[in-house]
Amino acid sequence: MPGDDRSYSTSDLSRKSGDIIAEALRHPVTITQRNKPRLVLLNIEDYRQLKARADTRRVGTIETMSETLLEELEAAVDAYAADDNADR
Repeated sequence: MPGDDRSYSTSDLSRKSGDIIAEALRHPVTITQRNKPRLVLLNIEDYRQLKARADTRRVGTIETMSETLLEELEAAVDAYAADDNADR
């Protein structure tokens, strides 16, 4: 939806909330505060689509990493360290 985004200040939001909400039903609207983007208003369908496409990866630890992946990580770190030492 790039290019469709229109910006309003927080002052605009307090003065023209009905118009801004009506516009947000059609496409995302950015709300700025002190000339910096702070919020985005969007319709519920767009919000649900974003949530459905959200990255569901979770943070893990070395203890939860598979043995194969841990070995690949260790090999990559060793290779990086070797290259770094060779450059010195």
